[in-house]
Amino acid sequence: MSHAVKSKNFSLLIIVIAAIAFVYIVAKAAMIAEKRQIGTGEGIYTNCVTTSPYIEQKARELTVGCHSELCEVQRLLDYVTAIPYKVNSFRAHKPMQTIANGYGDCDDKSNLLISLLHALGKEAYFVLVPEHIFVVTPLEDARIADKKGIWIDGKKFYILESTAQGSTAGYPLRYREDQIKMIFNPFTNEAVEYQSILYQ
Repeated sequence: MSHAVKSKNFSLLIIVIAAIAFVYIVAKAAMIAEKRQIGTGEGIYTNCVTTSPYIEQKARELTVGCHSELCEVQRLLDYVTAIPYKVNSFRAHKPMQTIANGYGDCDDKSNLLISLLHALGKEAYFVLVPEHIFVVTPLEDARIADKKGIWIDGKKFYILESTAQGSTAGYPLRYREDQIKMIFNPFTNEAVEYQSILYQ
């Protein structure tokens, strides 16, 4: 086999490998995008949650000295609500971007809050309502037992409103129950299926 033929075959091999690599990268990117997107009645919502070591460390630092779940959740909420609210005209920012920017809207701040909660192993979900998103988490603490919550199939979840500076766990629902479009887990990108939902 001549040198020219060998060179041509080698070049073809390189092209084929490059083509396969390109298809793999595109397919993987599409899968990542699909895992971050969920269809709603108002279009496609793209979540930007993270499980990064930085967020895990931040969550641990913020909750040092806490001896109750309520303390931990409130510390994380205090941190996120202290970040100034500012409308993000583009797509939602990832948690580390929101921290670096020093501002965020409801998408940005909710992504940060639920990522911090997740870093501590806490159950939490996004709730989508018209033009807004907030976080809910279950808490069992006598100090907030008299506050209203969203009962999902008989389990009480407290609202965490990331855009209300100085707010506490158990923030009041500012929407009607029938305005709740979807409850979903952004880490699995699956809607929560439920039989009943009640705010009381």
